[in-house]
Amino acid sequence: MNNRVTVWDPLVRLFHWLLVAAFAVAWLSAEEWQHVHELAGYTVMGLIVFRLLWGLVGSRYARFRQFVRPPATTIAYLKDLRRGRERRHLGHNPAGAAMIIALLGGLALLTTSGWLSTLELGRAADWLEEIHELMANILLTLVVLHVGGVLLASYRHRENLIQAMVNGKKRMPEQDDID
Repeated sequence: MNNRVTVWDPLVRLFHWLLVAAFAVAWLSAEEWQHVHELAGYTVMGLIVFRLLWGLVGSRYARFRQFVRPPATTIAYLKDLRRGRERRHLGHNPAGAAMIIALLGGLALLTTSGWLSTLELGRAADWLEEIHELMANILLTLVVLHVGGVLLASYRHRENLIQAMVNGKKRMPEQDDID
């Protein structure tokens, strides 16, 4: 009996792992291998554009309208999480959705500031480089929080979310779950 359902389509999974790789390469190559760093940054930029488009026209659980929630819903979810009574979501939970928006927005600012800082903009280039470095550090913090959230949700709901982002499958929804 099949007790799994496909949630993450192949393009969402490919996007996710390519983004992980490109961000890691960009982080590790900063100030050491400028050409590699810039190439990784352009890759991240292209991936963001793809994800924004896929968030509008992609599969059910990839679409922003399926998982982006108002701030009040996210705050209520976080309160339930703190009390240990958050409900399982088949797609992204409200905290995960907020993290996705924060990561995409942060990555957009990171890559745009990086690109602009390479142009001949005089003193503005220095200011943009500072923003770029600040955003890189903020994003690294968000990545750590994201991984922590994934591990916490995996533990709480007895479901390996990392594996789900590899094979696309999650446990079928149960009575109290949110589809």
